Amino acid sequence: MDFTDKPTLTGERTVLRPFTEADAEAMGEIIQDPEVVRFTFAPSVELTPERLRSWYGSRSAQPDRLDLAVTDRATGELVGEVVLNAWDPDARSCTFRTLIGPRGRGRGLGTEATRLIVGHGFERLGLRRIQLEAYGNNPRALRVYEKVGFVVEGVRREVTFRDGEWVDEVIMAILDREWAALNATVR
Repeated sequence: MDFTDKPTLTGERTVLRPFTEADAEAMGEIIQDPEVVRFTFAPSVELTPERLRSWYGSRSAQPDRLDLAVTDRATGELVGEVVLNAWDPDARSCTFRTLIGPRGRGRGLGTEATRLIVGHGFERLGLRRIQLEAYGNNPRALRVYEKVGFVVEGVRREVTFRDGEWVDEVIMAILDREWAALNATVR
């Protein structure tokens, strides 16, 4: 198993598709959104249009990770990204991360995108475990992950100082058998 195949995954509200260089401008706006910066990172380097084009243009060539653009199925608008990375082939596990920009929030797009890529990870790629880390002061994201089936495994207390306060990091994961059990009851 590897991540060389970059699929298009279609749900009722979203389409996840491989990135292209043409996505750089929209992603540049999304990753500079104050809420995205608050809950993900402050860039350590200047994100020039050239750097963004290079980054998003190279995602499809990466055999050890899967980066997909989250688009609104109704409009085709790019609203964020989902990523499976830090792949450990021996453990059949990887890390998940996502970010959704302001025009994609509050409509269930992030939840569906998370379900689509997690389902792909277990059902098509044969992963055994998918884990993530999220800031404890991001209740919207934590709720999405819980709805999809991620379980809190621990909390790293006060790992970073953000916006004038110490913030916890919540570690969550879902196992293939948990995913299978959850989806057997849904069908």
